[in-house]
Amino acid sequence: MTTDIKNILKTAEEAAIRAGEIILQYFNNAKINEKGAGNLVTEADLKSEEAIRKIILKSFPSHSILGEEEGGEENMNAVNLWVIDPLDGTNNYAHGLPMFSVSIAYAEKGEVMAGLVFNPLLKETFTAVKGGGAFLNGKPIKVSNRSLSEALIGTGFYYDRGPIMRSTLGSIQRLFENGIHGIRRSGSAALDLSYVAAGRLDAYFEYKLGVWDFAAGMLILNEAGGDCRDASGKPLSLFSTTFAVCNGVFSDELIDLVRYPQEE
Repeated sequence: MTTDIKNILKTAEEAAIRAGEIILQYFNNAKINEKGAGNLVTEADLKSEEAIRKIILKSFPSHSILGEEEGGEENMNAVNLWVIDPLDGTNNYAHGLPMFSVSIAYAEKGEVMAGLVFNPLLKETFTAVKGGGAFLNGKPIKVSNRSLSEALIGTGFYYDRGPIMRSTLGSIQRLFENGIHGIRRSGSAALDLSYVAAGRLDAYFEYKLGVWDFAAGMLILNEAGGDCRDASGKPLSLFSTTFAVCNGVFSDELIDLVRYPQEE
């Protein structure tokens, strides 16, 4: 590792706290625009990302940044790359639903080395450093040991209202037919991944995400002992777009039920 990871995580924490202050300042008052059908952006997203970038570049001026709103470096194999979602759960936020987060990840040559997901309303900070375990507000966390029949499973819907939506609904039906305890759709993929890491959820699947949605949560879940795969069963990476992650107890069963695309 070429960079002091403690300073990386400290910078991520500073940036997340500042972003959280901005997000709460604008909560229920932010101006809202549409990037596409159902794909919203608020002034809180923009101001939050601006603040995160400023803090990162103050400490690491030579590093590259990829953010959801302002874009930036798109080479996932960059030497020093920060991947940020300044407000994950914008639709929730825009509707006044208190379920959203800030996600910040740091990667070196395609490998995520540090990740942080911050829920500013609950003051919960999920963190991980590669090889160092996963934590919630400084205390170690680990995945659950529940089976598929006992599982509470998270999911998400992409903005597509066609094939991806139908595949998601079909997978939900198959999961219920296999006796799971329930399905939850929080609206923040970063929190869903963190909740699997903390044992609050037992699995999570979704068929299309941006890298800023999952880069930090993927590491946190890995470090908590989770099994991180895409919806075809391959290991997750920064290049993945589909997700079928779980506590590792029922990985193969999960993949069989939510594999994408489903064979006709």
